[in-house]
Amino acid sequence: MKVRTIFIIALAIGAVGAGLVIGMRSGEPVVGIRAACPHFTPMYGLMPLLFRIGVLPKPPIAASVAPSDTSTSSVVHPDRNDQIQCGRTPIKTIKNVVYATPKLPNGKSTSLKMDILIPEPVGKRTVVVYVPGGGFVVAAKESALNLRTYVAEAGFAVASIQYRTTRDGANYRDGIEDIKAAIRYLRANAEKYGIDAGAVAVWGESAGGYLATMVGVTNHDSTFETGANLNQRSDVQGVIDDFGASDISKIAADFDAVTQHAIYTNEGLVQYIGKASDANTLDPGIAGTAANPLKYIQANAPPFIIFHGNQDKLVSPSQTLILHDALVATGVRSTRYVVDGAAHGDLSFMGDTQSGLLWSTNKVMNLIVDFLNRLNAAT
Repeated sequence: MKVRTIFIIALAIGAVGAGLVIGMRSGEPVVGIRAACPHFTPMYGLMPLLFRIGVLPKPPIAASVAPSDTSTSSVVHPDRNDQIQCGRTPIKTIKNVVYATPKLPNGKSTSLKMDILIPEPVGKRTVVVYVPGGGFVVAAKESALNLRTYVAEAGFAVASIQYRTTRDGANYRDGIEDIKAAIRYLRANAEKYGIDAGAVAVWGESAGGYLATMVGVTNHDSTFETGANLNQRSDVQGVIDDFGASDISKIAADFDAVTQHAIYTNEGLVQYIGKASDANTLDPGIAGTAANPLKYIQANAPPFIIFHGNQDKLVSPSQTLILHDALVATGVRSTRYVVDGAAHGDLSFMGDTQSGLLWSTNKVMNLIVDFLNRLNAAT
């Protein structure tokens, strides 16, 4: 049964990460005609069925979410019917650009790829590196095509990247190193792609939000620099964190005891962050120190914009709150938005086709674009 489960997991969620893109992509927007932004949906029709019949293990989902303090945050109430539209700007798409070839624990190398969206006409564009979520198990660069297209049409080059996950035998350090390698690659090839090498923002969702945060707070930290283009900088000028974890030793703090146990023994989380020496559970020491972005914050960290839904039942909303408060206390510019009624991003892969709508509203996405415009003006 274990072999069969692994095989079907590889088929269902591994195909995208392996480069075999199995999914549905809506039509490209016609320039000059505003329409819904394009979507890419990798096997979302099959995955809910695999969850229901027990072939794929469901992620631990809390029964309820304890309310957290919003006094240092702004609560927004987006209208789910006010959806972003695309088609105002022509976009050039460059797919499957190999940016790094790190070695895996088995001695083999893997090719890490990125897709780049570049608004036309080509000019010097601030680049946004998008880091997808996936529970540290999968990193599909095709994710969030609608959101990435909207940001690209606002005038930014958007590079969506793969990074090493547990399926590669990787851990959190590898993920951070991969993102920094992608940034160095883009700076080394700035003229080729028409980007502004001096201005880079990193944008992550869920697991990608955690890694993006780690990249931001480790600016100028050479211990995470490996691979090619080491003559280039990997520092970023801004961080967008959508419902990412921070102190993972407390990732389930807002949830009931049953859910806490399920999360702290989750195989993907334990493998990627660190396993306790005496049990098959998360090592709170590693999660609370070496893998904790709060331990790396310095006053010269880049500005942050942070979002979390108050109905998130996968990552405790207090995770982004403690990050935000720690950034502000250290003198870093940080703004945190609580998205009222929002869950953990787009959960279409679990059969919830409505959950992503609050995240693709004009209200939320324009806050991101405004943040990027301010970074662009400051560089």
